[in-house]
Amino acid sequence: MYNYFPVIDLCATGKNIVRLRKACGLTVRDVQQFFGFEEPQAIYKWQQGKSLPTVDNLFALSFLFGVSMNDILVETKLQQNLNTVTANGKKQESKETEYVDDVLLRAIEVLEAPPKKKSTHKVFEER
Repeated sequence: MYNYFPVIDLCATGKNIVRLRKACGLTVRDVQQFFGFEEPQAIYKWQQGKSLPTVDNLFALSFLFGVSMNDILVETKLQQNLNTVTANGKKQESKETEYVDDVLLRAIEVLEAPPKKKSTHKVFEER
């Protein structure tokens, strides 16, 4: 059994997207054009760690940045089995377990949220 549960760190992944975008010499507008988005809000949300790109958008980002999808995502390993036993023998959840539960519930909310707009992938046009 694993001692941790892998979770994507939204904020660190967002910072990584910014780093990779800048390393490629791209602006937010360049990425917006690549995806064919009317507005850049989705990209700003990714960069701020407020949301993650969908799997297809993550795949497209990896193509655009010339890296693997795993190179974009930043993992956090949350400890599992963090229950403690009190003096009377009853199990009591630790604060870490409550944090893991909160993170997992937030991840489920994000995954179950309906998409706002479908993205259209257009080929990035050179200037």
